[in-house]
Amino acid sequence: MKLYSFALSPNCQKVLAIAREVGTKLDIVDVEVFKGAARSPELLAKNPNGRVPILEDGDFHLWESNAMLGYVARKAERFDLAPTTPRESADVDRWLAWSNAHFAPAVRKVAFERIVRKLGGLGAPDEAKVKEGIEEFAIVAAVLDKSVAGREYLTGRITIADFSIATYAAVCESCGLDFTPYANARTWLGRMLARDSIRKTLADARGAQ
Repeated sequence: MKLYSFALSPNCQKVLAIAREVGTKLDIVDVEVFKGAARSPELLAKNPNGRVPILEDGDFHLWESNAMLGYVARKAERFDLAPTTPRESADVDRWLAWSNAHFAPAVRKVAFERIVRKLGGLGAPDEAKVKEGIEEFAIVAAVLDKSVAGREYLTGRITIADFSIATYAAVCESCGLDFTPYANARTWLGRMLARDSIRKTLADARGAQ
C-alpha cells in the first residue's frame, strides 16, 4: 500500500501509526502541501477534495483518514483494533465521528493559527480564532477527560478510535492548548504516546520540520 502524506498532519500521522501498530508497510509519498501539490491533477484524480492523506491499494484510492484506520486494521485482520460486532463497532464509530466533528476541529483551529500560518508564511495568527478554538477545546477536552476516567482506553480496550484522537491530542502542547486540568485525559495520552507506533511516527514528524 502507498500513502500520500504530509508529515506534520495529524491525519496522516494517525494512518502511519496504525500501520506501524499492525505491522503493515506503507510506501510513503511526501506531498508538498504548502506548494499546492495536493491539488495537482494527479492527486485530484485520487482525491477530488485536494487533501492528504490518500491511501492507495492497487486500483483502490481511499480518502478520509478515519476510514483508512479501519481499512488498514481490518486488512491486517486486527479486529481487536477495528471490531465488527454491532455494539463494539458502533462504540468505535461514535468516537471516530466525535473526533472529526468536535475534537480535531478545536485543536486544528488553534494549530492553524499558531503553527500552520508560521510554517506556510501566511501571516500573523488571528487571535479571535485562537480564542474561539481554546474555548471549544476546553469543552471537548472535558468530555474526553470524563470518558476515560477509570479506563485505559476510550472503549475499554485500545482501538482505532484512540489512534484517531491521539495524534491531535499530541499537537496540543506545541500550539499552547493546556491539557493540565484534564488528568484522566493526560494519563490516557501518555499511555498512547508510549506506544512505539505513535512514538516513532511523531519522531519522524519532528525530524521533517
